[in-house]
Amino acid sequence: MLEVKNISKSYDELKALDNLSFSVNEGEIFGLLGTNGAGKTTTFRMIIGLLEPDSGTITLDNKKIDYSMTDKIGFLTEERSLFPKMTVKEQIIYYGELKGLKKKDILNRLDYWLERFQISEYKNHIIKELSKGNQQKIQFISAVIHEPKLLILDEPFSALDPFNVSIMMDALKEISKKGTIVIFSSHHMEHVEMFCEKLLILVKGKCILKGSLKEIKEKFLKKYIYVIGDINLKNIKKIDGVINVSKTPTEYIIEISNKKIVNKVFKEIKNSNNISKFVVEDPTLNDIFIAKVGEQFE
Repeated sequence: MLEVKNISKSYDELKALDNLSFSVNEGEIFGLLGTNGAGKTTTFRMIIGLLEPDSGTITLDNKKIDYSMTDKIGFLTEERSLFPKMTVKEQIIYYGELKGLKKKDILNRLDYWLERFQISEYKNHIIKELSKGNQQKIQFISAVIHEPKLLILDEPFSALDPFNVSIMMDALKEISKKGTIVIFSSHHMEHVEMFCEKLLILVKGKCILKGSLKEIKEKFLKKYIYVIGDINLKNIKKIDGVINVSKTPTEYIIEISNKKIVNKVFKEIKNSNNISKFVVEDPTLNDIFIAKVGEQFE
């Protein structure tokens, strides 16, 4: 288990992190989210031992993370950290040997991942000749080649199209099932929502929300009703608890303050013509993120 307990960090007058705590169990996928400058990168750097917190502790399996534990950690940075004039094979051998692996094992694992990402033909290509998306795949392979106990990913889906995002998500699910702790950051809430189990949102170094995605959605009062058909907009808008009604090219979206309003809306439109859809949904993670972050700046 990774345990981050009451850590704080300041740079001169700037409070980068303020009493942050969270824990991630083996096999869990944890999202560390936040606005730009919220403290995510500082948190990552402290977890891997590049920075020391001013106060608080960080442990992996009850042991302080230091140089002796670096072989158990994989880190994919948001910035490119590849050597552009090396071939893919040379690059991964270099990183693998730094982690104490034998060349034979590195090459076997490299072949597996290249095939998994459908880029086996690039094994002997120079890094700078690859597309940005394929460079991102190689960077990911470099972070997992040693089968880390803890895997930290900063914007892992950068430059990937939806098809390759899906492939990488499947790979991450497979890695987590083997017991690896996965922590990642992304500005794309839809990616987080698709496979994240627990999350934490940072704003200006402080945690403003954390827990399981399911629990967070259940506690968030606002809901949305999606309707296809002919409805009386004026009457809908008059219902106490209806926050907003908008229209897309295909349907109406009725934003309500809580689930109790659903029956009121249903009674109003049940006798309307051509109603082919009436669906109540929880807010998206993007909705929750915007709402919770917005509260901090009011």
